[in-house]
Amino acid sequence: MLLEPKLYRDERGYFLETYSQARFAELGINAVFVQDNQAYSAPAFVLRGLHFQRPPFAQAKLVWVVRGRVLDVAVDLRRGSPTFGRNYCVELSADNFLRLFIPRGFAHGYVTLEPDTEFLYKVDAPYDAQSDAGIRWDDPDLAVPWPGCEPVLSAKDRALPPLKDLDTPFAYEAPAA
Repeated sequence: MLLEPKLYRDERGYFLETYSQARFAELGINAVFVQDNQAYSAPAFVLRGLHFQRPPFAQAKLVWVVRGRVLDVAVDLRRGSPTFGRNYCVELSADNFLRLFIPRGFAHGYVTLEPDTEFLYKVDAPYDAQSDAGIRWDDPDLAVPWPGCEPVLSAKDRALPPLKDLDTPFAYEAPAA
C-alpha cells in the first residue's frame, strides 16, 4: 500500500507526520511496529534484497527515504495469491515523501538511484538471523524492472535462490466478503 503523508510547508521548511497508528488503522493496517531501522548507502546502485523473514518472525514493513532516492520493490510470496510472484515497484525519495507498507508474505528490496541515500523502515517483528531468507534480485521469472546498471551487492544477496526454488512459508488468505 502506497501512502502519501500530508506535508505542511512554510518559510521555515516542512512538517509531516511519519506514522500514526490511528490513521493506519483507518486504512486497515494493524501492524504494531517493534523496531526501526536505518540503512545508508554511499554509492549509487547499491541493491539490498530481495529479503524476508520466515514465520514466526515474518515482518510487515513501513519504508521510506529521507535522503536520496530508491527504486523500491515488493514481491508477493503467498501461495495461492492472485498476484503470487508479481512485483510492485515504486520510486521513493526524499523529495516525494512517499511511504510503502509491505505486509508479511512479501519479499522486499531496493536499489539506490543516487549516492548518499538514507533509507528508513519500521518492522513489526524483530530481526531473527535463523529466519532470514530471500530470493534472487535478478530472477528472470520476477521481471523486476531494475535500472540498467551493475549493482553493488552483498555476498549474501548474490547467493540467494530464484523464486522457483523457494518453498514459500506464506499462504494467501482471501479477504472476508
